[in-house]
Amino acid sequence: MADIDVLIIGAGPAGCATALSLVGRRSVLLVDRREGAMVRVGESLPAAAGRILADLGVMAAFQTQGHAPCHGQLSRWGGQRLVERDALRDPYGPGWHLDRARFDALLRDEATARGAQMLAPAELAGVVSADGVWQVQLAGAGVVTARILVDAGGRTAPVARALGQRPLAEDGLACAWTHLPDQGQHPGMTLIEAEEEGWWYSVPLPGQRRILAFHTDADLPAARDVRDRAGLLSRAAKMGLMAPLLTRAGALDDLAGGFTAAHGARLAQPAGPGWFACGDAAGCFDPLSSQGLFNALYTGLAAGQAADRALSGDPAGAMAMHLDRMESIRAAYRAHLSAWYGLERRWPDNPFWARRRGDAGTG
Repeated sequence: MADIDVLIIGAGPAGCATALSLVGRRSVLLVDRREGAMVRVGESLPAAAGRILADLGVMAAFQTQGHAPCHGQLSRWGGQRLVERDALRDPYGPGWHLDRARFDALLRDEATARGAQMLAPAELAGVVSADGVWQVQLAGAGVVTARILVDAGGRTAPVARALGQRPLAEDGLACAWTHLPDQGQHPGMTLIEAEEEGWWYSVPLPGQRRILAFHTDADLPAARDVRDRAGLLSRAAKMGLMAPLLTRAGALDDLAGGFTAAHGARLAQPAGPGWFACGDAAGCFDPLSSQGLFNALYTGLAAGQAADRALSGDPAGAMAMHLDRMESIRAAYRAHLSAWYGLERRWPDNPFWARRRGDAGTG
């Protein structure tokens, strides 16, 4: 595994998108801490992502996986009125509520089937640059040399950290979540409901399951109340849109759940000479934006294009292009998020909403 063109740390959607954009032209090695996909909170993918999946050559296989359709959104936000937005207004049509484990496995399998090498489990232990080549120490796997490094390692941004950067957190958002049986309420719809100390999210998933998630700041009392499943369900039972989902919740104590970071964060410089960051390593998005997974695929594809351009003899142009793309994405995200949070003014004195009033998503 010496003399790799592009070494990608992280084999989630962002890293696999990078690999898929390069295989066939460049030698690629994917490195990941886990052999298989981890349990995810559950995510949606907008229909516009179909263009990226087609560009990556995985759309046909994706369509056979049976992901649940996303027909629109029901929200109680900014007032008591329930607002419905349907996919009929989307020029691309309905999106998808994903089985993330199957989706992630598809991307990994496609990347390796087309020629990318995979090393897992393995972790970045150190990196140095010598004569324009990266010498990368992998825990338990020795040293790999590569011409280009891609940081697709998620929120921890391992490559960026090894090169002296730390992701800059923009807030303290956290997410408590659990799975429920899906009883057929609001089929194909994303549910969002604001409350005094945060907001709720629920979507149906393949396999007659549903995700229930509550978002608040980690330092607020509500975060302590929902750290266990019983507390989360007790709070959900008080919400008009979420309570009807709980009829059979007690029968699923063995299903996945947890409490995880969900804050926005970014790298001050998501690219440098010979390296590029993508996905959550370049910048994490508040889940309210509904852009996290789409961003992972898009920025992974962009990182692959930048790496190819650098390897073709234009490293300065490749770095400038990637930095410009990342800043454009960030600007659009900040505007979108500020607009959404700005709609909710029912609890102006509550710390959660006061922190986001007027400057949500900045930093």
